[in-house]
Amino acid sequence: MKARLMMGAVALLASTAVSAQVPATQAAPGAGPQPGQRLVVDINGGLSQPMPIAIPAMPTPAAVHTAAGDTAALGQQVAQIVTNDLQGSGLFKPVSASHPVSYPQVTAPEYDYWTTTGASALVQGFVQANGDGTVTVGCYLYDVYQKQELTRQGFVLKPADWRRGAHKCADTVYTRLTGEGPYFDSRVVYVSESGPKNRRIKRLAIMDQDGANHHFLTNGQTIVLTPRYSPNQQEIVYMSYTGNRPRIYTYNIGSGSQKLVVDAPNMTLSPRFSPDGRSIVYSMSVGGNTQIYRVSANGGSPTRLTNAPGINTAPCYSPDGSKIVFESDRSGGQQIYVMNADGSNQHRISFGAGRHATPVWSPRGDLIAFTKIGGGFDVGVMAPDGSGEKILTHGWQDEGPSWSPNGRVIMFFRTGQGSGKADLWSVDLTGTNERRIPTPLDGSDPAWSPLLP
Repeated sequence: MKARLMMGAVALLASTAVSAQVPATQAAPGAGPQPGQRLVVDINGGLSQPMPIAIPAMPTPAAVHTAAGDTAALGQQVAQIVTNDLQGSGLFKPVSASHPVSYPQVTAPEYDYWTTTGASALVQGFVQANGDGTVTVGCYLYDVYQKQELTRQGFVLKPADWRRGAHKCADTVYTRLTGEGPYFDSRVVYVSESGPKNRRIKRLAIMDQDGANHHFLTNGQTIVLTPRYSPNQQEIVYMSYTGNRPRIYTYNIGSGSQKLVVDAPNMTLSPRFSPDGRSIVYSMSVGGNTQIYRVSANGGSPTRLTNAPGINTAPCYSPDGSKIVFESDRSGGQQIYVMNADGSNQHRISFGAGRHATPVWSPRGDLIAFTKIGGGFDVGVMAPDGSGEKILTHGWQDEGPSWSPNGRVIMFFRTGQGSGKADLWSVDLTGTNERRIPTPLDGSDPAWSPLLP
């Protein structure tokens, strides 16, 4: 459900939000700003010196039972999720925040106390039950040293969506202090795996980006691979072995209905939506070669985009829809190529040692993530012209990168040597802050959604 942004709906949010009116001079990572400096996080240096931040439990004006639980308990849980999100980014170091905060203190922080904790920033908020059955999550960010409010937001949600209020609060703090776009209020679809290596059960599964609200979309009776979101997040396109025929389907998240995209006798694979959601690009194997095609998201006659011998696959649009990056072995091994969206101007961009596969364009358009194959599998990034190649991970088998909505974090899956066990992981663009994403079973082929509406 959509979380409606609410400014001024309740008394604590009634006044105009105050922003720090100070020069934008960058503070040292993890240190309190000097007079006249703006409180910010260095998104590169901050990973080695994360900013100390206090996030106490969020009070409620009145403890009221809701469908999601008591508002007092929800206030504690919201604060914990905000803490987990910010700490998980690697840019923030939560300090002890056991000091109780009363409802009136939400807008009148005890700055002198919070200064003693070493916190540079303070997040306070509240959870309130509303007369129409909704709940409001209020979120306030303060500069402890300057004793100033930096931003405030309020979110009105159905009780079942209360976790989104926490993620949106974390996004508000993250965006204000880093200058980066938000990404916590998002979801991930992936392939859940179980069973022995020679008889793996593979099901589509969906969850919040932190692993919460997990549920399965398919029953595992047929193998599924490479799920990808539509831009409006209402559908997922993927490959399924239904009837022992590997073909591309779409899955409607709301209704649970599935639809065959291309009814062809040949294997179709590696699908992905265009940025406007009107088309799907995919690969089809014909006569020993695999070529890339485009088809309307509603089905119909496909248009062929490549005509080179060998395997051309894993297409992915640029954010503006003007170009497509893909992998091809036309040069003798897997490498990355870029072409115009109509198939013209196909040219190779990867020339480093080893092979390059599974390219995916950053939502910011500035980088392409890929799997590097050579003595192992690693995840890396390069510029759209192939320059600046940088390897971010060094596992035994890391592959299948997918970008966070803000283009700052990459999720991938890692397979253990000899075990065949796969898990989901994320890594920051600096190549640090690797984190395992919790899933109930093994996981592969992750796809990060855009920011939720």
